[in-house]
Amino acid sequence: MLLVLRQTWPLLLGIMLLMVGNGMQGTLLGIRGKIEGIDTFYMSLVMSAYFAGFLFGSRMVPEMIARVGHVRVFAALGSLISAILVLYAAFPNWPSWVALRVLIGFSFSGVYITAESWLNAGSTNETRGQALSLYMIMQMFGIVTAQALLNVGDPAGYLLFVIPSVLVSLSFTPILLAASPAPSFETIQRMTFRRLWEASPLGMVGIFLLGGIISAMFGMASVWGTAEGLNVKQISAFVAAIYVGGLFLQYPIGWASDRMDRRRVIMGAALVGAVVTFAIFATNPPFWVLLIGAALIGGVANPLYSLLIAYTNDYLDYSDMASASAGLMFINGLGAVAGPLVTGWLMSVMGPGGFFLYIGVLCAGIAGYAAWRMTRREAPSADETGSYTLLSPTATAVAVEARLEVAQEEAEAEAEAEAEADADEPSEADKRTETTG
Repeated sequence: MLLVLRQTWPLLLGIMLLMVGNGMQGTLLGIRGKIEGIDTFYMSLVMSAYFAGFLFGSRMVPEMIARVGHVRVFAALGSLISAILVLYAAFPNWPSWVALRVLIGFSFSGVYITAESWLNAGSTNETRGQALSLYMIMQMFGIVTAQALLNVGDPAGYLLFVIPSVLVSLSFTPILLAASPAPSFETIQRMTFRRLWEASPLGMVGIFLLGGIISAMFGMASVWGTAEGLNVKQISAFVAAIYVGGLFLQYPIGWASDRMDRRRVIMGAALVGAVVTFAIFATNPPFWVLLIGAALIGGVANPLYSLLIAYTNDYLDYSDMASASAGLMFINGLGAVAGPLVTGWLMSVMGPGGFFLYIGVLCAGIAGYAAWRMTRREAPSADETGSYTLLSPTATAVAVEARLEVAQEEAEAEAEAEAEADADEPSEADKRTETTG
């Protein structure tokens, strides 16, 4: 692991700084919007715009890279991100923020695609799995650090907009000065919706609903916090708890999914999310309970992304997995665009509680649909399924494809090791011969 860190630290440091900038701008806008007197529904338009831009970027940036190359795309989009982070404070109104959020979502999508391509190309078959794990850890660390930095300045001023702008600008220095050559890049074609539906209806429905859950949590949490009357410290702690829970519960949920029907794990995780959110909606608990609830909600929502992709891949040949994952990510993006809009409308109609009601209804929908699908066909045996692959909802198709390749290689290596062990073990006949001899 230390060798991998030494080889990839410029990319990982750059990604961490990028995620600090991205994590700050999302939460900060929700807080600043309240200060500027922007209505909750209009703030939902602002938050949704990021996911719309990210979705457009995932489709358009690969063509840009093919035309002008990684370095130019990376530098151009990075400069745009840095400028937008300052422009938020210069134009504090919702129409300007919507336009800027579309642009910054588009730009972050392109930057992630480029950085993940560099990381993938700079890793060997032996180190790629560890590099991708470090990549996800640095993403989470950057976002959690961003929430802490929100407490160093006044959200009504300029400083908290300048800090992420500077950090994003600095993030490109280690990446662009690294000795790694620009990687080759191939566009991953997404699988048709019809083919995806034939492979896994649960994968399609679940990933769409999950897109709405994740975008509501990460896009509207600060908007909910300001509407609820929380201060900056409490809002930043609440958002950080969502990410920390998502990091720590990935592994036990993944472990369980490799040993039982994945639909049961999906149903169970979604059911926990529904129960927690409905309980918060109905009881209005103290803040420390809210933090535990946020960690649990994030803890089940983040692994659901990996679970749904893994479950869909259980019904596909390995050669189809990358295109299926790209298709699922597109569907997830559509759900993500709708998430803040519906949440904002509910909060405008019924108050801050609409935030938790929306997440709870979608979690219940995933749990119910998973339970119904269990009555429609038998689950594949544990021997026939692939291993759970740890994925981040913010990862692009590049990282997802690399992760799937690593998982496939590890599964093949494990199968070969088991076959060799079986071959080396003496047969029952040989054991009887040795005993009688």
